[in-house]
Amino acid sequence: MPEYRASGAVGKQDSGSVEIKPFPFALGAEVVCGDIRRLSDAQAAVVYKAWLDHLVLLFRGQTLTDDELSAFTHRFGKLKDPLPDHQRAAGVKPLENPAISVISNVMENGMALGSLGDGEALWHTDFNFDERPYAAALLYGLEVPPAGGNTSWSNMYAAYDMLPVPLRERIDGATIKHDASYNAAGILRRGYAPVADVRVSLGPSHPIVRTHPETGYNCLYLGRRLHAYVNGLSVEESEALLDALWTYAESRQFQWEHQWRVGDLIVWDNRCTMHHRQPFDPGSRRIMHKTQTVGDRPFHSPSADLLPAHPRAAPPPGILTAKPACA
Repeated sequence: MPEYRASGAVGKQDSGSVEIKPFPFALGAEVVCGDIRRLSDAQAAVVYKAWLDHLVLLFRGQTLTDDELSAFTHRFGKLKDPLPDHQRAAGVKPLENPAISVISNVMENGMALGSLGDGEALWHTDFNFDERPYAAALLYGLEVPPAGGNTSWSNMYAAYDMLPVPLRERIDGATIKHDASYNAAGILRRGYAPVADVRVSLGPSHPIVRTHPETGYNCLYLGRRLHAYVNGLSVEESEALLDALWTYAESRQFQWEHQWRVGDLIVWDNRCTMHHRQPFDPGSRRIMHKTQTVGDRPFHSPSADLLPAHPRAAPPPGILTAKPACA
């Protein structure tokens, strides 16, 4: 595992022409660096370090082609191969760059430009239903609605650190079966049958406590709530345990919500965050282009609990710190 040294302080940092401005929330920072296409390798290394430190980065005012978005994605790792056919919504217009996924509600000439429509996208981690979920995910705003469609992210380092000891002990070494049948909007994917028994649904199992392969810290790794199952428990026991964990994962004290502007580019660490999208007016247009990088197979290292907390695990001053009720 590469050596990781946390920055420690979460105040504003400046390195040459790259300024990192942390948000007053449990995660997130704005990167002020001008045109990201002009970043030097040294500046890109600063940005990468800030990504590990702050989990989510915002770049304002970008003007990128799909190829330029793909090129910038390489700053965060190996570009993920094109989505498998069953992950693409039926009837979606193909792009020249197959690495780009389109998130949109827009229809043109009877053909959808993208997927996920205008409804709510429930809290989730991308591609948790794969053996090697994404590492970095990048989302770029081309058209945004005047209201709604906001995206929120939540810090899973912080959620894990807030768990009471009895709940930590219950999930030590436990795994979740991550159902692959439905997307984040709750829509059944092509080629899948509705889930009748969560214990045998299609999808891999991953540890509930995941050790980040670069920072070395432990975090919660829940994936998504729909049809999740804690292996080895009765369905009733699994549901109760998941409800207790999701109380922490969805706690507002660990979140940052973003209202999109055209030209916004956000990159998040998919290994230690979850995200959620608000619904918006179906009469409004929203077009987002997305890329992602190849990730690692999730693993759990109990010794990581001996590390001091990640710098962004503790909510900043003024943020609610009361523990959620445990179901």
